Amino acid sequence: MSSQQQKVDREEWKKKIMEALKDVYDPEIPVDIVNLGLIYDLKINDEGDVYLKLGLTAPGCPVIDDLVYTVEQVIKESVPAKSVEVDIDLDTQWTPLKMTAEGREKFKQLYGYDIVEMWVQTYGLPADEQKS
Repeated sequence: MSSQQQKVDREEWKKKIMEALKDVYDPEIPVDIVNLGLIYDLKINDEGDVYLKLGLTAPGCPVIDDLVYTVEQVIKESVPAKSVEVDIDLDTQWTPLKMTAEGREKFKQLYGYDIVEMWVQTYGLPADEQKS
């Protein structure tokens, strides 16, 4: 291999990582972490360092370490990252409003109801989600 470092295609890496993470499922809800909206942040620098901020559906999740390990491995298998850091965000509470349309549909097929609709009826829309 040459000592010339290849430029990291951040958009391409982002696509590959997000696609691969669709195979990682939340331990509580059988929907993948991408469609649940648990990927809060994904940063890739030109050197090939990958940083991912991950939310949790349940703050006391007993399998955090397993989930972090799995996410790290999936990223390493997807792209030739120089380093991978997975950070758990315990401050930002996950709500069903973070789910993608696909995740919402999967949940409906599994459980027979729309979790987002139910959540909004119960708790209302947060102020920043309300549109006039």
